[in-house]
Amino acid sequence: MNTTLAILLTATIAAPLAPASPAPRPNVLFIAVDDLRPALGCFGDKVALSPNIDRLAARGVVFNRAYCQQAVCSPSRLSLLTGRRPDTIRVWDLNTHFRETLPDAVTLPQYFKNHGYHTRSIGKIFHGSGKPAKDPPSWSVEPLYDIERDASGRYALPENLKGKGHKRAATEAADVPDNAYIDGKVCDAAVQALDELKPSGAPFFLAVGFRKPHLPFCAPTKYWDLYDRAAIPSPVTTAPPEGAPELAVRSWRELEGYTDIPDDGKLPAEKVRELRHGYYACVSYIDAQIGRLLDKLDRHGLANNTVIVFWGDHGFHLGEQGLWTKANNYELSTRAPLILAVPGQGRPGAKTDALVEFIDVYPTLVEICGLPLPCGLEGTSLLPWILDPTRTGKPAAFSQYPRMRQGHRHRGPGEIMGYAVRTDRHRYVEWIDWSNRDVLARELYDLSADPHETRNVAGQPGRAQTIKEMSLLLNQVRKGNQP
Repeated sequence: MNTTLAILLTATIAAPLAPASPAPRPNVLFIAVDDLRPALGCFGDKVALSPNIDRLAARGVVFNRAYCQQAVCSPSRLSLLTGRRPDTIRVWDLNTHFRETLPDAVTLPQYFKNHGYHTRSIGKIFHGSGKPAKDPPSWSVEPLYDIERDASGRYALPENLKGKGHKRAATEAADVPDNAYIDGKVCDAAVQALDELKPSGAPFFLAVGFRKPHLPFCAPTKYWDLYDRAAIPSPVTTAPPEGAPELAVRSWRELEGYTDIPDDGKLPAEKVRELRHGYYACVSYIDAQIGRLLDKLDRHGLANNTVIVFWGDHGFHLGEQGLWTKANNYELSTRAPLILAVPGQGRPGAKTDALVEFIDVYPTLVEICGLPLPCGLEGTSLLPWILDPTRTGKPAAFSQYPRMRQGHRHRGPGEIMGYAVRTDRHRYVEWIDWSNRDVLARELYDLSADPHETRNVAGQPGRAQTIKEMSLLLNQVRKGNQP
């Protein structure tokens, strides 16, 4: 065992005996990817071409069953970055800034900054627009590309650049260099940052956030050309789960509004194939940028003292269950990729099926880097699974999603909250009315028999005991911490 884990274990075992010459703390490369489901080779996707992320996985541990706490951008990211659940930070929508609801919270990068790290943000780390994108206490220098709403960062073709509004075409393939789009620019800046950070010698926390494969699915043509559209499978399921309440399958209407998408959201088969093709093209585009970061780490000799965490902020539906994008409590929206690569770990390339949550990332990085554990975190360090990926995971992972009684978008906690618990075998959801705390609807999916969540079996005979047990789990994690 060498470098980072050796440093960590030495510090853990011999904490009372301070060494005469403390070893340098490891750096952290924190890579966030927007709207990325586990459509990666290292997660078993047979279509995805992701050689660089697969290369990272070969250095680290792949967490096959990692779950976000709310499947939409800002609440998910803020939950991970504060180590607390959405109900604790009281952020459930895209507009609320956590400093207004939990002003004394210390974010993950802020905590590292407070302990002597140089912290830098390039790309989308918090939310991607407006006030929620900004958090000056987290960073040592002004972030780059944290807000990007201009069409020139999203599109490259003249017909889209001349359009109006935020949404133009839902897909675009352009014969342009990678940095014609915002994520190529982010990578250029991140590579330059590594050039600057290398000679300083101070430990750094470099956060790099990529926006693809978020809509619109725009990427240089060469990444589209990697795939044969006809060979990309159609959605496994195309109908909402049988017996699911309307609250569960309501569209967030994120796809609607693009100029080539019908207002009713009903897509012809060819458009479905085009969108799925575009998603994979964007995955490969981002994979190439991550490859550049890994190459730069290696060239500077930083890989042996840099912890790398790679995560997608939530999953994504591509027509499965009749759903597109995210904003629900199902497996495809709440499960997202998580890879942790720690120099010196004993089993690089291992995979674990342990149930873990995104709130676990904060305490994990703190422990790996030998910092004192702050109070108030609601996650559990994943270091034991890095040391032994065969360990049993948590008994359950928890997610939630709000709804208004009417309409597609919610404000604040909405009027109804869907709480979900995912165990080895089941997914269970309770839809709670805030006005009286009544359970308006229940969902139960037996994933051993129905892995694609096609049938809500909550009303079937013989399920009462399972529902009782799952409801108890939900109540334990809620702890009355509700609006």
